[in-house]
Amino acid sequence: MTTQSREAFFLPGPFDPGRFCLLQIPSEALKGCVLFVPAFAEEMNKSRRMVALAADYFAANGWASMLLDPSGCGDSGGDFSDAEWLGWQDDIDAAYTWLSERFGVTPVLWSMRAGCLLVTDWLRSRQIDVPTLFWQPVIHGKQHLTQFLFLKAAGEMLGDSDGRAVMARTRQDLASGCSVEIAGYTLSPYLAEGLEAASLEAFPSLKSTTTVIEVLASEGVSGPNSIALQQKWSAMSIPYAWATVTGPAFWRTQEISVALSLPVVSLDALNGGVGEL
Repeated sequence: MTTQSREAFFLPGPFDPGRFCLLQIPSEALKGCVLFVPAFAEEMNKSRRMVALAADYFAANGWASMLLDPSGCGDSGGDFSDAEWLGWQDDIDAAYTWLSERFGVTPVLWSMRAGCLLVTDWLRSRQIDVPTLFWQPVIHGKQHLTQFLFLKAAGEMLGDSDGRAVMARTRQDLASGCSVEIAGYTLSPYLAEGLEAASLEAFPSLKSTTTVIEVLASEGVSGPNSIALQQKWSAMSIPYAWATVTGPAFWRTQEISVALSLPVVSLDALNGGVGEL
Protein backbone atom coordinates (compact mmCIF):
# COMPACT_ATOMS: atom_id res chain seq x y z
CA MET A 1 0.00 0.00 0.00
CA THR A 2 1.06 3.58 -0.61
CA THR A 3 0.95 6.40 1.89
CA GLN A 4 -1.32 9.37 1.25
CA SER A 5 -1.93 13.03 1.92
CA ARG A 6 -5.11 15.06 2.45
CA GLU A 7 -6.17 18.47 1.26
CA ALA A 8 -9.29 20.25 2.52
CA PHE A 9 -10.35 23.24 0.43
CA PHE A 10 -13.17 25.15 -1.20
CA LEU A 11 -13.52 24.72 -4.94
CA PRO A 12 -12.05 27.67 -6.85
CA GLY A 13 -14.44 29.61 -9.01
CA PRO A 14 -17.44 31.94 -8.74
CA PHE A 15 -18.99 30.15 -5.77
CA ASP A 16 -20.62 32.19 -3.07
CA PRO A 17 -20.83 30.48 -0.68
CA GLY A 18 -18.02 27.98 -1.20
CA ARG A 19 -18.23 24.29 -2.04
CA PHE A 20 -16.14 22.25 0.38
CA CYS A 21 -14.08 19.29 -0.82
CA LEU A 22 -11.72 16.82 0.83
CA LEU A 23 -9.05 15.41 -1.46
CA GLN A 24 -7.02 12.32 -0.59
CA ILE A 25 -3.94 11.69 -2.71
CA PRO A 26 -1.71 8.63 -2.97
CA SER A 27 1.95 9.50 -2.62
CA GLU A 28 2.97 7.03 -5.34
CA ALA A 29 1.77 5.38 -8.55
CA LEU A 30 -1.58 7.02 -9.23
CA LYS A 31 -4.00 4.46 -10.71
CA GLY A 32 -6.94 6.80 -11.14
CA CYS A 33 -9.28 9.13 -9.28
CA VAL A 34 -12.84 9.07 -8.00
CA LEU A 35 -15.31 11.87 -7.26
CA PHE A 36 -17.80 11.12 -4.49
CA VAL A 37 -21.32 12.59 -4.58
CA PRO A 38 -23.04 12.05 -1.22
CA ALA A 39 -26.42 10.73 -0.15
CA PHE A 40 -29.42 12.91 0.68
CA ALA A 41 -30.07 14.71 3.98
CA GLU A 42 -29.46 12.64 7.13
CA GLU A 43 -28.24 9.65 5.13
CA MET A 44 -25.25 11.78 4.14
CA ASN A 45 -24.36 12.33 7.80
CA LYS A 46 -24.90 8.69 8.76
CA SER A 47 -22.63 7.46 5.97
CA ARG A 48 -19.71 9.88 6.44
CA ARG A 49 -17.66 7.42 8.48
CA MET A 50 -18.09 4.65 5.93
CA VAL A 51 -17.25 6.94 3.03
CA ALA A 52 -14.14 8.27 4.81
CA LEU A 53 -12.90 4.73 5.46
CA ALA A 54 -13.37 3.83 1.80
CA ALA A 55 -11.61 6.99 0.62
CA ASP A 56 -8.66 6.16 2.89
CA TYR A 57 -8.57 2.63 1.52
CA PHE A 58 -8.72 3.80 -2.09
CA ALA A 59 -5.92 6.32 -1.57
CA ALA A 60 -3.77 3.74 0.21
CA ASN A 61 -4.10 1.59 -2.91
CA GLY A 62 -3.30 4.22 -5.51
CA TRP A 63 -6.66 5.90 -6.12
CA ALA A 64 -7.09 9.61 -5.43
CA SER A 65 -10.53 10.50 -4.12
CA MET A 66 -12.38 13.78 -3.75
CA LEU A 67 -15.39 14.00 -1.44
CA LEU A 68 -17.79 16.79 -2.44
CA ASP A 69 -20.19 18.58 -0.11
CA PRO A 70 -22.84 20.13 -2.41
CA SER A 71 -24.25 23.55 -1.64
CA GLY A 72 -26.08 23.68 1.69
CA CYS A 73 -24.64 20.34 2.84
CA GLY A 74 -21.88 19.36 5.22
CA ASP A 75 -19.09 21.94 5.40
CA SER A 76 -20.12 23.79 2.24
CA GLY A 77 -21.64 27.23 2.49
CA GLY A 78 -25.29 28.02 2.01
CA ASP A 79 -28.45 26.68 3.59
CA PHE A 80 -30.10 23.39 2.77
CA SER A 81 -33.30 25.39 2.31
CA ASP A 82 -31.75 27.06 -0.76
CA ALA A 83 -30.49 23.83 -2.33
CA GLU A 84 -31.81 22.90 -5.77
CA TRP A 85 -31.42 19.71 -7.80
CA LEU A 86 -30.05 21.61 -10.80
CA GLY A 87 -27.73 23.59 -8.55
CA TRP A 88 -26.27 20.37 -7.17
CA GLN A 89 -25.62 19.25 -10.75
CA ASP A 90 -23.67 22.48 -11.25
CA ASP A 91 -21.60 21.55 -8.19
CA ILE A 92 -20.74 18.23 -9.83
CA ASP A 93 -19.72 20.15 -12.96
CA ALA A 94 -17.21 22.21 -11.03
CA ALA A 95 -15.82 19.31 -9.00
CA TYR A 96 -15.54 17.01 -12.02
CA THR A 97 -13.73 19.65 -14.08
CA TRP A 98 -11.35 20.53 -11.25
CA LEU A 99 -10.49 16.89 -10.50
CA SER A 100 -9.99 16.06 -14.18
CA GLU A 101 -7.59 18.96 -14.62
CA ARG A 102 -5.74 18.23 -11.38
CA PHE A 103 -4.81 14.66 -12.33
CA GLY A 104 -5.23 14.67 -16.10
CA VAL A 105 -7.44 11.57 -16.08
CA THR A 106 -11.14 10.86 -16.31
CA PRO A 107 -12.64 10.53 -12.81
CA VAL A 108 -14.90 7.68 -11.81
CA LEU A 109 -18.15 9.01 -10.36
CA TRP A 110 -18.76 7.31 -7.00
CA SER A 111 -22.00 7.85 -5.15
CA MET A 112 -24.57 6.26 -2.87
CA ARG A 113 -28.30 6.24 -2.22
CA ALA A 114 -30.09 9.30 -3.71
CA GLY A 115 -26.75 10.71 -4.80
CA CYS A 116 -26.82 8.03 -7.51
CA LEU A 117 -30.00 9.62 -8.89
CA LEU A 118 -28.27 13.00 -9.00
CA VAL A 119 -25.30 11.49 -10.83
CA THR A 120 -27.66 9.78 -13.29
CA ASP A 121 -29.38 13.06 -14.12
CA TRP A 122 -25.99 14.78 -14.43
CA LEU A 123 -24.70 12.14 -16.87
CA ARG A 124 -27.82 12.40 -18.99
CA SER A 125 -28.04 16.20 -19.06
CA ARG A 126 -24.31 16.68 -19.76
CA GLN A 127 -24.12 13.74 -22.18
CA ILE A 128 -20.94 12.57 -20.48
CA ASP A 129 -19.87 8.93 -20.58
CA VAL A 130 -17.74 7.98 -17.57
CA PRO A 131 -17.53 4.94 -15.26
CA THR A 132 -19.69 4.97 -12.15
CA LEU A 133 -19.62 3.18 -8.80
CA PHE A 134 -22.95 3.14 -6.93
CA TRP A 135 -23.47 2.05 -3.33
CA GLN A 136 -26.99 0.94 -2.38
CA PRO A 137 -28.59 3.23 -4.94
CA VAL A 138 -32.10 4.59 -4.61
CA ILE A 139 -33.95 3.36 -7.69
CA HIS A 140 -36.99 5.65 -7.66
CA GLY A 141 -36.71 9.24 -6.47
CA LYS A 142 -40.47 9.49 -5.96
CA GLN A 143 -40.42 6.65 -3.45
CA HIS A 144 -37.41 8.15 -1.66
CA LEU A 145 -39.11 11.53 -1.39
CA THR A 146 -42.24 9.89 -0.01
CA GLN A 147 -40.18 8.15 2.67
CA PHE A 148 -38.56 11.47 3.55
CA LEU A 149 -41.91 13.25 3.76
CA PHE A 150 -43.19 10.47 6.00
CA LEU A 151 -40.75 11.67 8.67
CA LYS A 152 -42.87 14.79 8.99
CA ALA A 153 -46.07 12.80 9.12
CA ALA A 154 -44.61 10.44 11.73
CA GLY A 155 -43.50 13.38 13.87
CA GLU A 156 -46.90 15.06 13.77
CA MET A 157 -48.72 11.78 14.37
CA LEU A 158 -47.18 11.84 17.84
CA GLY A 159 -49.50 14.76 18.45
CA ASP A 160 -52.51 12.70 17.32
CA SER A 161 -52.52 14.16 13.80
CA ASP A 162 -53.72 12.11 10.86
CA GLY A 163 -50.60 10.93 9.01
CA ARG A 164 -52.32 10.79 5.62
CA ALA A 165 -53.61 14.32 6.06
CA VAL A 166 -50.13 15.54 7.00
CA MET A 167 -48.63 13.89 3.91
CA ALA A 168 -51.31 15.38 1.66
CA ARG A 169 -50.84 18.84 3.15
CA THR A 170 -47.06 18.60 2.83
CA ARG A 171 -47.27 17.63 -0.82
CA GLN A 172 -49.75 20.43 -1.45
CA ASP A 173 -47.38 22.95 0.13
CA LEU A 174 -44.56 21.78 -2.14
CA ALA A 175 -46.81 21.87 -5.20
CA SER A 176 -47.76 25.43 -4.28
CA GLY A 177 -44.10 26.47 -4.25
CA CYS A 178 -43.66 26.49 -0.48
CA SER A 179 -40.75 24.97 1.42
CA VAL A 180 -41.50 22.49 4.18
CA GLU A 181 -39.69 21.62 7.40
CA ILE A 182 -38.89 17.92 7.77
CA ALA A 183 -36.77 16.37 10.53
CA GLY A 184 -34.63 19.50 10.86
CA TYR A 185 -34.27 20.06 7.11
CA THR A 186 -36.07 22.78 5.15
CA LEU A 187 -36.91 21.19 1.82
CA SER A 188 -37.47 23.52 -1.12
CA PRO A 189 -40.01 22.64 -3.83
CA TYR A 190 -37.22 22.84 -6.43
CA LEU A 191 -35.16 20.19 -4.67
CA ALA A 192 -38.21 18.00 -4.07
CA GLU A 193 -39.24 18.26 -7.73
CA GLY A 194 -35.84 17.15 -8.98
CA LEU A 195 -35.58 14.25 -6.56
CA GLU A 196 -39.10 13.04 -7.28
CA ALA A 197 -38.57 13.01 -11.05
CA ALA A 198 -35.27 11.10 -10.94
CA SER A 199 -35.06 7.36 -11.58
CA LEU A 200 -32.35 4.83 -12.31
CA GLU A 201 -34.73 3.30 -14.84
CA ALA A 202 -33.95 6.38 -16.94
CA PHE A 203 -30.21 5.69 -16.83
CA PRO A 204 -28.45 7.06 -19.92
CA SER A 205 -26.98 4.66 -22.45
CA LEU A 206 -23.25 4.51 -21.70
CA LYS A 207 -20.29 2.54 -22.99
CA SER A 208 -18.59 2.82 -19.60
CA THR A 209 -19.43 0.30 -16.91
CA THR A 210 -21.63 1.05 -13.91
CA THR A 211 -20.90 -1.08 -10.85
CA VAL A 212 -23.62 -1.36 -8.21
CA ILE A 213 -22.83 -2.76 -4.76
CA GLU A 214 -25.68 -3.60 -2.42
CA VAL A 215 -25.30 -4.08 1.32
CA LEU A 216 -27.41 -6.96 2.64
CA ALA A 217 -28.00 -7.85 6.29
CA SER A 218 -27.19 -11.48 5.52
CA GLU A 219 -25.99 -13.48 2.56
CA GLY A 220 -28.63 -13.70 -0.10
CA VAL A 221 -29.88 -12.31 -3.37
CA SER A 222 -30.99 -8.82 -4.30
CA GLY A 223 -34.58 -7.78 -3.71
CA PRO A 224 -37.26 -7.62 -6.44
CA ASN A 225 -36.71 -3.93 -7.20
CA SER A 226 -33.00 -4.50 -7.76
CA ILE A 227 -33.64 -7.54 -9.92
CA ALA A 228 -36.18 -5.58 -11.98
CA LEU A 229 -33.64 -2.79 -12.52
CA GLN A 230 -30.99 -5.29 -13.65
CA GLN A 231 -33.45 -6.70 -16.16
CA LYS A 232 -34.28 -3.18 -17.34
CA TRP A 233 -30.62 -2.27 -17.80
CA SER A 234 -29.92 -5.54 -19.61
CA ALA A 235 -32.76 -4.78 -22.03
CA MET A 236 -31.26 -1.31 -22.56
CA SER A 237 -27.80 -2.84 -23.18
CA ILE A 238 -26.30 -0.81 -20.34
CA PRO A 239 -22.94 -2.30 -19.28
CA TYR A 240 -23.12 -2.97 -15.56
CA ALA A 241 -21.83 -5.22 -12.81
CA TRP A 242 -23.87 -6.00 -9.68
CA ALA A 243 -22.35 -7.23 -6.43
CA THR A 244 -23.53 -7.72 -2.86
CA VAL A 245 -21.74 -7.55 0.50
CA THR A 246 -23.01 -8.30 3.98
CA GLY A 247 -23.15 -5.62 6.64
CA PRO A 248 -25.38 -3.13 8.45
CA ALA A 249 -27.46 -0.51 6.68
CA PHE A 250 -25.00 2.16 7.87
CA TRP A 251 -26.83 5.01 6.11
CA ARG A 252 -29.78 4.64 8.49
CA THR A 253 -28.61 2.81 11.64
CA GLN A 254 -29.14 4.51 14.99
CA GLU A 255 -25.43 4.33 15.82
CA ILE A 256 -22.66 5.05 13.33
CA SER A 257 -21.73 1.73 11.74
CA VAL A 258 -19.71 0.41 8.80
CA ALA A 259 -19.70 -2.46 6.30
CA LEU A 260 -16.03 -3.42 6.32
CA SER A 261 -16.07 -5.45 3.11
CA LEU A 262 -17.58 -2.60 1.07
CA PRO A 263 -14.30 -0.74 0.36
CA VAL A 264 -12.57 -4.01 -0.58
CA VAL A 265 -15.19 -5.00 -3.14
CA SER A 266 -15.30 -1.41 -4.43
CA LEU A 267 -11.54 -1.34 -4.96
CA ASP A 268 -11.73 -4.66 -6.79
CA ALA A 269 -14.30 -3.06 -9.09
CA LEU A 270 -12.08 -0.04 -9.72
CA ASN A 271 -9.04 -2.16 -10.42
CA GLY A 272 -11.05 -4.54 -12.55
CA GLY A 273 -11.83 -1.99 -15.20
CA VAL A 274 -14.61 0.21 -13.83
CA GLY A 275 -12.10 2.98 -13.43
CA GLU A 276 -9.89 2.10 -16.35
CA LEU A 277 -8.05 5.21 -17.54
